Amino acid sequence: VDEDWPEAWHMIDDDKVENQKCENRFSPNRPCDVKAMRDLGLQYWKMDADSFTWPVKSVPWDPKDSPDPRLAALRDERGYSYADIISIHPDLLPGYDTHVKNFFTEHIHDAEEIRYILGGSGFFDVRDLQDKWVRVHVKKGDLMTLPEGIYHRFTVDETNYTHAMRMFIGVPCWTPINRHTEDADNHPSRKKYVCLYCMPKELVGQDESAEGGDKKKQKTSEEKSDEEAKA
Repeated sequence: VDEDWPEAWHMIDDDKVENQKCENRFSPNRPCDVKAMRDLGLQYWKMDADSFTWPVKSVPWDPKDSPDPRLAALRDERGYSYADIISIHPDLLPGYDTHVKNFFTEHIHDAEEIRYILGGSGFFDVRDLQDKWVRVHVKKGDLMTLPEGIYHRFTVDETNYTHAMRMFIGVPCWTPINRHTEDADNHPSRKKYVCLYCMPKELVGQDESAEGGDKKKQKTSEEKSDEEAKA
């Protein structure tokens, strides 16, 4: 349901951000609607985080232990086989300030990123098609996925508290590919994202048609050579 999606807006430029934990909106506000978020590859589910008890921290946490039948169904449908639960708070996460700083470094992953907010709140920032930041305010009960290869970052908000579940398909690999210290633009996951979400659909279709045409020409040439050899 579109009305359940988190609020999102276009952020001010990074050089004007004084505190990453603030909303950092333009004035007047420039909202980002659900269609625009979907067009970037984001997916969303509104979950019931109030009716179940979750550990403060569990690394790892077996998703088969989920007491929530809807979460269990989503886990099975999407093939999530690994999970962990963390709490980002000065009293609960050693090296809190360092972690919060690192989470806010722009990066991509070579797999889908899944976050289920069990308590508290925070901001996911994702790059739009014009390479501008869109800030998504996730709160308790929000489960959101970010597609492989999208530029993004995360921060707690001014509450300084996010209780979250992270899920993964297969063996987890949380290592980020940082945009400004690695050649992220040429990483296969980034190229895949650009092809799926940043290129006009008609151009993608043209590329596929051209590739098919090249293969057809190659096949015709090979068949001709075979016929000449038989002659």
